[in-house]
Amino acid sequence: MNSIVRNKYVNERVSASQANLKDTEDIMRILIGNARWLQSKGSTQWSGLLHGVDSHDMVGSISRGEVFAFKENGVCVGTVILKQMVSEWDNNLWGKDESHSNTSVFVHRLAIHREYAGKGLGADILRWAESGVCFDGKDRIRLDCVGDNTTLNRFYSQNGYEYMGEVNGFSKYEKLL
Repeated sequence: MNSIVRNKYVNERVSASQANLKDTEDIMRILIGNARWLQSKGSTQWSGLLHGVDSHDMVGSISRGEVFAFKENGVCVGTVILKQMVSEWDNNLWGKDESHSNTSVFVHRLAIHREYAGKGLGADILRWAESGVCFDGKDRIRLDCVGDNTTLNRFYSQNGYEYMGEVNGFSKYEKLL
């Protein structure tokens, strides 16, 4: 399935592009940095990354064109996976036979380099995923987060995502495109 980048910029400073294998090291550095930061806050979210476990197969996801890199002056400052195919994880959360799974884009591993956090870049990337890139046949974006992470749940709600319930300790959110 194809994605078409409509807008090369998420804001006046940060550009967006489909990640390539040369971006892998920078993207993994951002993800591991976020995992360390989460651990420092008492969370085990993404902790597998600290032990070399990449449950989202970043190299494979990049090769399939699912990963986007966000750069400021050539420096990778953020990343996100936008999956057009339903993963086993998404099936478990949303239901294997759920009718909108084939018309959904699934957001995973939205991460901002810690030095750029708190400046609105996460919201900019979400908005870009909604309108800066086009996915044929897709009419909604879905994502999930740890249910007891009040900050992240509030972030998605404040950005127009509708709370769709909780499954196995994870909050589900959806936004129609």
